[in-house]
Amino acid sequence: MSLLGSSGNGKTWHVKVTTMDADLDLSSIDPCIMGRELFDLVCRAIGLREIWYFGLQYTNKKQIPCWLEMDKKVNKQEIPKQDDGSLHLLFLVKFFPEEVEEELIQDITRHLFFLQIKQSILNMDLYCPAEASVLLASYAVQAIYGDCDGDVQLELSKLLPQCVLDQYDMSPQMWEERIRRWWTNNNGLSCEEAEMEYLKIAQDLEMYGIQYFPICNQKETDLHLGVSAHGVGIYKGADRITPRPFFGWSEIKNISFKNKRFNIKTMDKSAITFRSIDASVNKTILDLCIGTHSLYLRRRQPDSLEVQQMKVQAKEERLRRQQEHSRYEREKDYRAEVERERDRLKTDLEMLSDQMRNIQNAMKRTEETAELLAEKARVSEEEALVLSKRASEAEAECQRIKIAQIKAEESKMTLERKAREAELIAARLIQESERRAREAEASRNNLLAAGNRSYPVNYPYDSQIAGAEYGGGTYFGDQYQRATVPPDPSANRAFCTDISSLKAEIEKERSEYNQKSRHLQEQLSDLRGEIDSLKVDDRQTELDRIHAEHVNAGEDKYSTLRKPDLGGDRMATFNQSAAGSARARIQLFDGL
Repeated sequence: MSLLGSSGNGKTWHVKVTTMDADLDLSSIDPCIMGRELFDLVCRAIGLREIWYFGLQYTNKKQIPCWLEMDKKVNKQEIPKQDDGSLHLLFLVKFFPEEVEEELIQDITRHLFFLQIKQSILNMDLYCPAEASVLLASYAVQAIYGDCDGDVQLELSKLLPQCVLDQYDMSPQMWEERIRRWWTNNNGLSCEEAEMEYLKIAQDLEMYGIQYFPICNQKETDLHLGVSAHGVGIYKGADRITPRPFFGWSEIKNISFKNKRFNIKTMDKSAITFRSIDASVNKTILDLCIGTHSLYLRRRQPDSLEVQQMKVQAKEERLRRQQEHSRYEREKDYRAEVERERDRLKTDLEMLSDQMRNIQNAMKRTEETAELLAEKARVSEEEALVLSKRASEAEAECQRIKIAQIKAEESKMTLERKAREAELIAARLIQESERRAREAEASRNNLLAAGNRSYPVNYPYDSQIAGAEYGGGTYFGDQYQRATVPPDPSANRAFCTDISSLKAEIEKERSEYNQKSRHLQEQLSDLRGEIDSLKVDDRQTELDRIHAEHVNAGEDKYSTLRKPDLGGDRMATFNQSAAGSARARIQLFDGL
C-alpha cells in the first residue's frame, strides 16, 4: 500500500470513517485538509458536540495504531490507502472521563462510550470478571431490548466474553438464566438509563480507560506504560491490573521524548526514563498524556459557557424524556387496565352467552311443554264429551230411582204400622237396656278411676322450619385513577447560574451514587458466591488470579491510585504502588 503524497494535481480523496454504530463515506475530500477540519466534519455529520473525548485512529505501515494529528495536514501523515484508493479511519474514544455520570453530557456521547466499552469487554481487551460480566450483560439487554421479555433469544457471544464462558462449567442455559434474572431487576429503566448504569459499573473495572504501550526500562525489562484519566502507571509482565509504580497527574511536571527515549519529570525533580518500540509510539504517548492532562485540569476549573449550555440542554432533554417516560408508563398502565377490563367484559360476555343459550334451551323446553299441554287439553275435551254422555245416562237412572223410591214409601207405611206394634215390645226392652246401661256406666267409672292412678307420658313432637336466604353479590371494579405530576416550572429557569446549588446537587448525586455503589458491590458479591463453585481453576488466566487476590485482600481499582486532590469517597490510600515519594517509586521502577 502506498502512502499519501502531495495533491498538487487537484485530485480529491475518498475517506471512509467507521464509528461504533455507523459507517460514513466522505467523498471529494481535499488532501491538504487539516486533521482538525476532517475531524470536525465527522463530528458534525454524526451530531456530536463533546468532541474532546474522541479521535480518528488508523494503523500505519508498521501495523502500529496511531491517532490522526489535528494540527497537521492529512496528506502529511502516514495513512495507508486501501485497495480501492480510499482512506479508512476509525472514530473512537481517545480520552476517558473520571466520572461518566457527571462528565458525559450528550446522549450520543454516552451511547458511543457504551458501544466501545461493550465491544472492548467482548474482545477481551478490557478485563472483566465473571460476576461483573453477567451484571453488565443484564444492563446491555435492557438497553437493547427494553424490559425483560421471555420471547427474546439471547446471544451469549454478544453479551459475555469468551474467556468467561470458558472458565466455568456452566451450560448456555445456565448463563442465560442468570442474565434474565438480573435483567428482570432492571425493568422500568429506559435505554439511556441502562447505558449509563452499564458505564458506571464498567468504569470501576481495573483496566477501564487505560491505554497500554510496550516499553523497556534501563534493564531492558519488558514493561507496559498505562495512560489513564488518573495518571500514568507502569505494569510488569502479564499483570495489567496492578501498577508498579503509579504517578498521578498532580505529581507530573513535564513529559518529553527524543527518538525512542521517553522522559517523565515529577514535581520533586525526579525523572523516569524508558524506551518505546518505535518513535511513532512516543508521539502517540505524548499526545495522549497532553490531552488527558488537559482534561484533568479542565475538570477542576469552572465549566465554559458552551459546556454550561450543553448541560442545561441535556438537563432539559432528560426532563422531557422523563416526562415522556412517565406519560408512556401511565399510558402503559392505562392500556393494561383497559385490557384487564376487556378481558373482564369478555368473560362477562361469555357468561351472558351461556345464559342466553340456557334461556333458549328453557324456551324450547317450554314450547315442548305447551305442545304437550295442548295435547292434554284436546284429550280432556274428548273426555268431557264422554262424561256428558255418562251424565245423561245418570239422569235417566235417577228417574228410575225416584220411581223406585215411591214404591219404597209405600213399603215404609207398611213398616210403620208394624213398628207401632213393635213399640210395646221395644219399651220393655228399653227399660231393660237402661238398667244395664247404668250398670255398665258404673263399671266404666270404676275402670277410669283405677286408670287415673297411672302417670301419663307425653311425647311432644316439635318441628322447626329453617329458611335459607340466598343473597347475590355485586362486583364493583376498581376505578383506575391517574395522577399527573406537573413539571417543575423552575426547571427551565434554572440556567445553571447558581454555582453553589449546582455543587449541592452534585454532592447529593454523589451521595446517592455511593449508596448505589455499596448496593452494587453487595450484588456482585452475591453473584460471585453463586457461580464460584462452578469455576474451573485450570482455565483461569493470570488476570483472573490477580483479580481474585485483590478481591480477597479487599482491594479495588482505586486502592492502587493516590488522588489527594480528587476528593469524594474515592480518595485513594497508599500501598506499594503509590506509597512514598516519587523518587522512591522511580527507584522501584528502575529496579523492575
